[in-house]
Order: sequence, then structure tokens, then C-alpha cells
Amino acid sequence: MKTTGIALVLSLLFTGLLSAQNNRTSTIQNEHNMEHRAKYDGYTFPLSNKVTREKVTFKNRYGITLSGDLYLPKKGGDALSGIAISGPFGAVKEQSSGLYANQMAERGFVALAFDPSYTGESSGEPRNVASPDINTEDFSAAVDFLGLQHNVDKEKIGIIGICGFGGFALNATAVDMRVKAVATTSMYDMSRVNAEGYFGSTTPEQRAEMLTQMSLQRWEDAKNGTPKYPENGLAQTNTESPQFVKEYYDYYKTERGFHERSLNSNAAWTATNSLSFMNMPLLTYIKEISPRPMLLIAGENAHSRYFSEDAYKNASEPKELMIIPNGVHTDLYDKLDVIPFDKLETFFTENLK
Repeated sequence: MKTTGIALVLSLLFTGLLSAQNNRTSTIQNEHNMEHRAKYDGYTFPLSNKVTREKVTFKNRYGITLSGDLYLPKKGGDALSGIAISGPFGAVKEQSSGLYANQMAERGFVALAFDPSYTGESSGEPRNVASPDINTEDFSAAVDFLGLQHNVDKEKIGIIGICGFGGFALNATAVDMRVKAVATTSMYDMSRVNAEGYFGSTTPEQRAEMLTQMSLQRWEDAKNGTPKYPENGLAQTNTESPQFVKEYYDYYKTERGFHERSLNSNAAWTATNSLSFMNMPLLTYIKEISPRPMLLIAGENAHSRYFSEDAYKNASEPKELMIIPNGVHTDLYDKLDVIPFDKLETFFTENLK
């Protein structure tokens, strides 16, 4: 598929305007995925025997109750480093962020994986809405929670953001001086991709049409009293699908990463979800993260790689860009032989002290 075609599909996938191209995923398939996942107690990965996990809740500055899983090293300890983790965009804590938290707790960190506002087990109505402001605040609320734990040193708290929550993680770090170090994997700048499309390919006419559609939809939503929800945006994999769509499908719609509460597995963002992203750039103040360190990790063959590269160019020192040879975007969701957890351990150990 040509770049412009990929750009349009990608933009529509994340804005919630893309209906399934070929919706062959049946209830039977979903039930099969759920049965497979049941062996991990509702998670997409096994809990480490070196880690304990407990359900927690905490509120953000807007009064929304967030649901999280707190991962603790069994060996215990005092004045430990804490790490808040969320993402990917449209995922839940039982997927990638929980896997990351599990691995980081195994390495001695107190790790909090959480569902963002309006999604998963977190509160907020209507459901399945994202916001550059509120989702940035979600990370700071997680920092609030971690800093109040008896075994966490308030001066040793960092953030990991995955996919779209990589951009929110960078934005949160820029404004929240309590965050001492930030890392992202397969980072997406959600404002940028919504505003201008993939590689800036959205034309002014296309942008105007998208804004017109969403503006008019607001009247329909107001009249109906509920937002419109498109069909799930991930199509059945076929030979004509862009490669990145096949990769998303392979994670969210199969045994590998399916979860019934993940909107990428089962649902969609509201049809007007992109409005707040279209003119509120997330990474305007990325330079203000300095002098706190930043680590950006991306796959060599990831369609999203340029987001990390451009963020690296725009950021001030200290900063590091790590490109994973042959890696694609979704490899950094769950592949333990690809995600550089040793590097993440070293980065946070050196910078949270």
C-alpha cells in the first residue's frame, strides 16, 4: 500500500472513525481467546514467581478513579524506586503495561500498571474517550499514588509509556517535576498523528473534512444523549491489509494479546475522540524534561519509528534513542526476547537514585 493510503488507514484507526474492513471475528473466536487467557488469571502473561500483584485504586486531579495493579518484588525492601506504566493506546493493564510492570518488579522496582481514564476498569463516562490533558494527568496521579507507598522513595519515581502513552508520558514528565526519568517504547505522538496523519500526509482538505464530520457528530451525540461508537477498527487480517494492521491484529485479536476489556480487541474510541487532539500538541514542551534523562526505544522496522526519532531530535540532553534491530511496533508490546528490559533496568537504576 502506498504511503498516503497507509496514512489514511492509520489516522482512521486511531481516531475511531474506521469501521472493520471485514468483520469475521466471531463470538466463538473471542470466547476461545478468553479461555486461553484464563490460564493466567485474566492476564495475557504469567505472573513472575518473584513478584506479588495487588489491585489498587487512586483518583486523578479530575476526580476519576483509576484502577491499577501494583507489582512488588517479593524480596521486599525500603526506599525502593517506583515506576508508573501505561499503554498502549486502547489497551488495558492486563496486557502490555502489566507485562512491563511484572518484569520491572522482578528487577526490584515497585511498578504500577494502570488503566487510563474512561477505559478498562477505571471510571469515567462516557466510555472509551481519550484526552491529551486527562491522560497526561493520569500519569501524574499514578506518581501521587506511588509517592505515598511506605516502601517507595518519593525522590526515585520514573515513568514508562508504551505506544500512544509514550507521548503522554513525555508530556507528564515535562510538567511534573517529581518524575526523575522517563522511558518510552514504540512511542506515538497522538496529537501529531491525529492532526496531520502518518508522515504528515493528511491534506488540509482531509483535515477539514474530518473536523466537519466530528463537529456535526456532536449534534447527533447531543440529541441522542450518548456518543456514537464505530465498529472495532481492526480488520480481519488478509493479504490486502497494511503490514502494521496485520501486526495490530496479531496482538489484539488473537490469543497472544486479546482481552475483553481492551477496546482495541473488542470496541472502539468514540467517533469524536480525535477532536481534542487535533489542535493540542502534546510535545510542545519536550525540552523542559531536561536535565532529567529520557530513553526512547523503537523498532528498526516499526511504522512508528519516526515519532521517537523526531522526539529525540527535539528534546534536550540527557537523552538516548535505542533502535531495536529488525523490530516492529508491536514487538515491544510483549516479546520478552525483543524488549530490552536489561536496558530499562540499567536506565532507571542509574537515574533513580
